[in-house]
Amino acid sequence: MESIGVMLTCPMNPYLEQELDKRFKLFRFWDYPSSKEFFKEHSNSIRAVVGNSTMGADAEMIEALPKMEIVSSCSVGLDKIDLARCKEKKIRVTNTPDVLTEDVADLTIGLILAILRRICESDRYVRSGSWKGGDFKLTTKFTGKSVGIIGLGRIGLAVAKRAEAFDCPISYYSRTEKPGTNYKYYPSVIELASNCQILVVACALSPETFHIVNREVMDALGPKGVVINIGRGSHVDETELVSALVEGRLGGAGIDVFENEPNVPEELFALDNVVLLPHVGSGTFETRKAMADLVLGNLEAHFLNKPLLTPVV
Repeated sequence: MESIGVMLTCPMNPYLEQELDKRFKLFRFWDYPSSKEFFKEHSNSIRAVVGNSTMGADAEMIEALPKMEIVSSCSVGLDKIDLARCKEKKIRVTNTPDVLTEDVADLTIGLILAILRRICESDRYVRSGSWKGGDFKLTTKFTGKSVGIIGLGRIGLAVAKRAEAFDCPISYYSRTEKPGTNYKYYPSVIELASNCQILVVACALSPETFHIVNREVMDALGPKGVVINIGRGSHVDETELVSALVEGRLGGAGIDVFENEPNVPEELFALDNVVLLPHVGSGTFETRKAMADLVLGNLEAHFLNKPLLTPVV
């Protein structure tokens, strides 16, 4: 398979890049000053594209690579891939579900604790020497808080399971009520936000879920409520989030994903009731290797005419 052209859309973990280099003829998209120049030189050489949550395969890329047979995404989300165009052109698409579920759910609980117990602020309090001047302020307990989850898929269920260990009542919103759970279902996000203290965004990004957490939802959650976003940045209206936090209409936010990464609204930097992470939900050595192995396994299965491991299209 060393002669098969594979394009990596952007820098990812070194292990994946090294393994692609060993097994295929690897093209690094970012090495070229412009996409136009890359496509002009290599459009007929690329049979596979490896993308992620930063850059996948949009309509322009798909049209520019006529020999492309498969897009293997090192991400569970598919919002950076034009799935309709892939179906139309019979291009296979795979992603990396399941292997990142536990890490993202773990981090979600970490964000909740960091916000409620002001862990990051407490750390700064010690480092700055402020403790010598008096004890840190009291914070809020997590145990028993009601947790509402938008999207009860793999990650949403894993978050619910962890929150249950803290004796948290769980409720959720999704397109349809999920059979086989004892969690309270609400048919709208507004109703969910009105009936929980911590709102976790764990759904897939689609036109229907774009800005699913808007001003109305934040106001329903209220001045003691907390938003945790480990889904996609565009799930939350960032302009309204900043306003709600600055004005005190929302109690806090733990954010791992942003609308225009790596750009983050600077107004958030001065707020102590937010914890901001650089999209690291799946960012452990173990999980990134597992994701890379799944990408590699899907590529090899495709080119050996075997069933794909995690087919989407």
